[in-house]
Formats: sequence, C-alpha cells, structure tokens
Amino acid sequence: MVFDIVTQPLQEAVRRGPEGVLDGRAVADALLEQVQSATQQLARRGITPTLAVVRAGDDMASDIYVRHKERACARVGIAFRHEHLPATVREDEIVEVLSRLNADPNVHGILLQLPLPGEMNGADILTAIDPQKDVDGFHPLNLGGLMSGRAVLEPCTPRGVMTLLSSAGVELTGKRAVVIGRSVIVGRPMSLMLARANATVTLCHRHTRNLDRIVSEAEILVVATGVAGLVKGSWVREGAVVIDVGISRVEGKVRGDVEFEAARKQAALITPVPRGVGPMTVATLMENVVRAVCVRHGLVVRAGELVEAASVGVCFDKGVGLAPWRVRPISS
Repeated sequence: MVFDIVTQPLQEAVRRGPEGVLDGRAVADALLEQVQSATQQLARRGITPTLAVVRAGDDMASDIYVRHKERACARVGIAFRHEHLPATVREDEIVEVLSRLNADPNVHGILLQLPLPGEMNGADILTAIDPQKDVDGFHPLNLGGLMSGRAVLEPCTPRGVMTLLSSAGVELTGKRAVVIGRSVIVGRPMSLMLARANATVTLCHRHTRNLDRIVSEAEILVVATGVAGLVKGSWVREGAVVIDVGISRVEGKVRGDVEFEAARKQAALITPVPRGVGPMTVATLMENVVRAVCVRHGLVVRAGELVEAASVGVCFDKGVGLAPWRVRPISS
C-alpha cells in the first residue's frame, strides 16, 4: 500500500539473466532505480530521506556490510549517517545514541548493525529503536505486525526474496514451500510471507528429521542456515525454485547453503551465491527507508509516482494500540 513496485522492469531483468538462474543483482538494480526515482521526487518536496547506521566495535564483516549500505544510499539519493562506537561501549550508551536518533526529525531510518561486541544482547537493544524508523523490520512490534498482516516495515531479506519470486513470475498459491532455518531475521518471517502468499509452508531447523525427504517434496525451497553445502543437489525436486540465502567462506571461496551446480540441474530456477539474495537485501533496505519517509509525510508511491496518500484513498493511523501505525483505506 505504501510503495507499489512497478514489476515490469524487474521482470525484464530476470529475462535478461542466464537461463534457470535468478540474478539477484540485476533485479536489485531495477528496484534501486525505482527507489532513486522516489527519492528524487521527495527531494522536490524538500525531503531528504536519511538512514542512520549504529555500529559498535570493529568486526570486519560488519565494516563491509556498512560500506555496502553506504554505497547503496549514495546511489539512490539517501543521506547516510554512520555512528561508529568503540568496542568498549556500554549497552546504555548504545541506547542513548538510538534515543537521540529516534528524536531527530531528520532521521527516517535507523539500523543497528549486528553482531554487537562481547555479551551484549542485540535483540534487547533493538527494542530501543522507534518502530517507525526500524528499517530492518526487527522490532517486536514490526514482527508482530508482519504476523497480523499490518506491517509497513518488514525484514529486508525475506521481503527481498518475495520481490525476487514475484519478478520471476513464480506462482505461490497452493505450492509446497520449505524453509530451512528459523531465525528471526530470515527463516520465521520468510515462512510467514510465503503463507501470506497462500503457499503451504514447512519450517525446518537443526532438529528436523528426514530433511532430505522434506526437501525433495518442496516446490519452493528457501535455505538460510549459513552451513555451506547443507542441501545436496540430489535432494532437490525436479522443477523446484531454489532460493539460497546462506553465505559462507570455505577455503577462500564464497559458498551458499545449497550445492549450486548439482541443484541447478534439477531446479527450474536457482539463486547463485554471490549475486543472489544479498543484493536484494540491500535494495529492500533502501525501499524500507522510502516507506518510512512516506508514512511520516502521508505519501505513497503509485506506478512510480509519489502522491498524497489521501488522494488514492489511503490513511495512516499512527499509534493505534500497540501498533506503530496502521495502513487502511479511508472509507473503512
């Protein structure tokens, strides 16, 4: 209801890719063009979308991820702030920074880069972020909104996967979908989004028995465990759509959770690692920043055009019960 993606350019990006391979980078590029168009239209209204990333410590992987986000922001016209705190920072000091960003009207999105140093509980600290600025979609209110069908900001990786499936024209209604991995970041929200799209979903985890048999029944398979080569190509059902979210480095090589070459022989479509889900996660984060801006200012994106929400019959109710917001038709 807030940011309607124009699907044709994304579909064209899929068609230009290698046969049987879902090129996430090409689809992400097409999505980022639409985000950039929205930020340009916001700029003409005097609004500069702004993302603040809070990072503690000097984790090398976190440094790479933050730079990816900074580059994406620069590309689409989103202002970027990096609050880099020392590894010795206390939890209350991180919360203080988050509170300051919550109160800053010029900041539209806040992201807490995980992992945090030491024994800090990132899940607890995330709750200090204003749900209306939680562009990662990890706040309990936004996760609850996803379950109840009322979320505006949803976790970026599973939402990016749904955009990728839609772009490839994958029909989900009535399909048998299997998700491996039950993290709050990917697996659990992924299963909810697939169920919302009318798939019949099985959620697997480390205690699941007969995983190979369950995988062999999947028409849609999403794997997000971080265990390189966990899913063997021989397990994959012929004609299945395989989404490999995992990424690991083994003997200097980047690998996914699925044996790519063997699975590709069985699958109708499969995402590579890299160039698969990763670029879609970053592009969806940029989309979420624009969503947060739109709700703040009572705007929506329709057919690529930024318009007043009221002009298309949409109303944002802020602070309804425990929900950070509710999107509803004006007539209801």
